[in-house]
Amino acid sequence: MNNTNIKLAEIEVSYRPKKVHHPLIKSSADAYYHLLKFFPEETISLQESFVVLYTNRANRIIGVYELSKGGITGTVADPRLVLSVALKTAATGVILAHNHPSGNLQPSLQDKDITKKIQESCKLLDITLLDHLIVVPEDAYFSFADEGLL
Repeated sequence: MNNTNIKLAEIEVSYRPKKVHHPLIKSSADAYYHLLKFFPEETISLQESFVVLYTNRANRIIGVYELSKGGITGTVADPRLVLSVALKTAATGVILAHNHPSGNLQPSLQDKDITKKIQESCKLLDITLLDHLIVVPEDAYFSFADEGLL
């Protein structure tokens, strides 16, 4: 059998940080301010979305990844995708955020479960889950970190 014609999938990784001013995250309010623009006013009351903010060791924003868009009552947050982007950007910190179209700021059992799952996954890679924000249409948010849930 001739194995020279076998083609394998290859993962390509590159790291090209841009020399621009990266905003500093010092609080949940800072994270909320920078993440809010990823929840469009037109759909924040209709469709649930999940967004991830990545930081470097100095808590400066490296980038934001729009992880998923779902339906009225839920969306998917795959820890593998959260961490694959963290690894590719050499992030040391992660802030999760999703909206509740209902306007209810309280985290659901599913919200708590996915937060714990992602937090445990981050620990394996020496990445810190800094916070998980729930945003609502009324310009308010719930912070897992501020409420002692991390």
